[in-house]
Amino acid sequence: MLLRLALKSLRSRILTVSLTVFAIALSVALFLGVEKVRTGAKASFADTISGTDLIVGARSGGVQLLLYSVFRVGNATNNVTWQSYQDIAARPEVKWIVPLSLGDSHRGFRVLGTTTAFFDRYKYRGGRDIDFAQGTQFNDLFDTVLGADVASELGYKIGDEIVVAHGVASFTEHDDKPFRVSGILEKTGTPVDRTVFVSLAAIEAIHIDWQGGGRSQTPISAKDVRQMDLKPKSVSAALVGVTSRLKIFTLQRWINDYTQEPLLAILPGVALSELWSLIGVAETALIGVSTMVVITALLGMIAMIFSGLNERRREMALLRAIGARPRTILTLLTTEAALMSLMAVLLGLALLYTGLFVAQSYIDAAFGLYLEITWPSRRELVVLALVVLAGTLVSLIPALRAYFLSLADGMQVRS
Repeated sequence: MLLRLALKSLRSRILTVSLTVFAIALSVALFLGVEKVRTGAKASFADTISGTDLIVGARSGGVQLLLYSVFRVGNATNNVTWQSYQDIAARPEVKWIVPLSLGDSHRGFRVLGTTTAFFDRYKYRGGRDIDFAQGTQFNDLFDTVLGADVASELGYKIGDEIVVAHGVASFTEHDDKPFRVSGILEKTGTPVDRTVFVSLAAIEAIHIDWQGGGRSQTPISAKDVRQMDLKPKSVSAALVGVTSRLKIFTLQRWINDYTQEPLLAILPGVALSELWSLIGVAETALIGVSTMVVITALLGMIAMIFSGLNERRREMALLRAIGARPRTILTLLTTEAALMSLMAVLLGLALLYTGLFVAQSYIDAAFGLYLEITWPSRRELVVLALVVLAGTLVSLIPALRAYFLSLADGMQVRS
């Protein structure tokens, strides 16, 4: 009986009720959307690199090694000599190893010297391979492969020539040894998208006639350099895969205790978690903002109920006149608020999943952020239940006011 009366009361005020429900629904959709983005960003961040057991570099901090080797942020404090790299590669625990050489750039994008094994061994998002959108891996000394963002932002296509700059923020270029674009990668949503890849031999080739940060007085042409020994002297870091997970810590301990030079081996997952904890304040801020939006919408519902009390005084008085107790009126108003909150939660869920279905592929392609469409998690269901409960509780404020309105006050006709 009371539920039917509450539904009819809401139907009689359909416009204001609809606007209030829609406002709360938008805030719920925003809150859950932020939660989806937060979990999706955290998962995408953790899946920036997968399938790699160890990252090796000169001894520094674990986060610093992760930043320059995976995210191309900053520079190595020192390099790893080629002899040390070969010693690690020769270890029986090592299944594969990929060298990384950083230092140069191209129009704001980092240049990474490596081998073709990088495109086979580097995995992301739970084991996904790097795919080529166009072209192939580098086959010639001066071939280059571009990440998706490099190609799209600079407008490059297969066969175009590019010139690499010496260093990260430098106006000095290796213009006597230009590269030709041989391949463009599919977008991954990782730092791979913003990287220019060249061969390890090419890194040696463009620096072979450089001394002290500048070109020597006897430059070597691109044609002549092909005839020279281009074995690298050092690398910035290396990605390592082991033959068995049981051997990871054995190899890590051996590398960290390496006597020929100070080296550091880190587990990517541990370093990623440490880095996320440093930048996780942003997710706390997002949750705080979305929570305030929900609270604001609930306050709007209180305002709507309060503003309607004067108009509904006669209705309350009539209910009292036909025998309704003050407790019944209080329960009626809180039931209306609970129904509005429940409708808002359901509408908010519908808006969220509609948006996810429509925008999921675009967000993944444009930002590399994969938002998985799954049933609401236990945490999200608890949040939704709390929204309904909060909507019911905050309605007690205007409901208690209605509870204490006198019958005589309600029957008075004010001019």
